[in-house]
Amino acid sequence: MNFFLVIVYVLVTTFHSFSEAFRTLKMEFRSRFIEDSVLSRNLFQSERRRHHGRSITFLSDWSNFSVLDDDDDFSSPSRTTQYASENDSQEYKAQIGNQIPNPEILVDYVDPIFVPQGTMLELSFENVQGVLAACRQEIGTMFGYSPENRGVGITGAVDFVDLDGPNVVLRLRGRFWHQRPTVLARVGAYIKGRIPEVVDVVIEDPYQLTDEANDAAL
Repeated sequence: MNFFLVIVYVLVTTFHSFSEAFRTLKMEFRSRFIEDSVLSRNLFQSERRRHHGRSITFLSDWSNFSVLDDDDDFSSPSRTTQYASENDSQEYKAQIGNQIPNPEILVDYVDPIFVPQGTMLELSFENVQGVLAACRQEIGTMFGYSPENRGVGITGAVDFVDLDGPNVVLRLRGRFWHQRPTVLARVGAYIKGRIPEVVDVVIEDPYQLTDEANDAAL
């Protein structure tokens, strides 16, 4: 019995020692963590003040800046035109749109070729341009060829550039409401649905599919 009590006493003493050691280690770890946190915060604030000082030194002094009376950059239509809203009447949209130039067709005009999807037209320059001319009208809400669309700020246009083998090369310009890749995909589907020999409809310059190009357009 005494031997059993001795074992219990040893176990309790050992457990107590471990508990005290663990508590001490925990407190030391917490103290170091707080010190490291304070040090990191101080370093961050120091770096922030240092970089802030650099940015102030780096910036140009605009105290003598003045607007030039003959600065043409601030007279562009994109800055001065007040567009209609989507909820305005069609008459008002057309009134605003008639003040904005209609997108010019950059290739020789050809008559639109209106045929249903599934028609098997021959692949030729004339047929591609004719189908594209029809496309401009049939999905015209995407483009700026109508004064109503231009009135709300849609000035986008699509142009035929060339045939590269079985591929049709197009150009996008102006401002679109839809994403430019979506516009290209819709036009491509329209053409390929009527001229099945067309393998793909591609863009002249990948930049023309970017939001940056769309935002920079008039």
